[in-house]
Amino acid sequence: MFRLFSFRFLLFTGLLLAAPTVLAARNILVFGDSLSAGYGIRQDAAWPSLLAKRLQERKLDYSVVNASISGETTSGGRARLEDALNKHSPSIVIIALGSNDGLRGLPVATMRENLLSMTATAQKRKARVLIVGQRLPPNYGPYADQFHQAFGEVAKAGKTAFVEFLLEGVALTPELFQPDNLHPTAAAQPRLLDNVWRGLEPLLK
Repeated sequence: MFRLFSFRFLLFTGLLLAAPTVLAARNILVFGDSLSAGYGIRQDAAWPSLLAKRLQERKLDYSVVNASISGETTSGGRARLEDALNKHSPSIVIIALGSNDGLRGLPVATMRENLLSMTATAQKRKARVLIVGQRLPPNYGPYADQFHQAFGEVAKAGKTAFVEFLLEGVALTPELFQPDNLHPTAAAQPRLLDNVWRGLEPLLK
């Protein structure tokens, strides 16, 4: 009886050792504002959800965690990033914040410092970072140029991947916006995904 039990135990152990190891999917943390939170549209239509579908279709072993919050500024993001990193342990962090800083006319220097801090915090956790830039309408004057340039400066200083403008191909098309003229419709989300994908795809390899 003992010999039979020993044989079965050894056989079971051998099967376990021979079985292929199933690795858990790596996380991509989307850390943005209402433009990434899917404000005013179904959550499954927002670009982070479309990103998850594209990754699945291409059999890329990543899961998407959308931690975006409508109305979020870079200061708010900086305050909560540590908890998000602790909770999700992402391999990649997409930082898509700054729009609300700009719309409120907050100091560009403060926004830049917040983005740099978030980048450094994520990189200390061995996460790769993608900075997603934004633009303001021309009527914001010189502030608009300083605002937009800050994203590229952060990406260069942090040596991160960079998407110049989340709303490229969308911003000048009124029918792709909801009645508030601020938030893209569901029809615009594939374009937002394509913009992000250009910066993200090299990080997936």
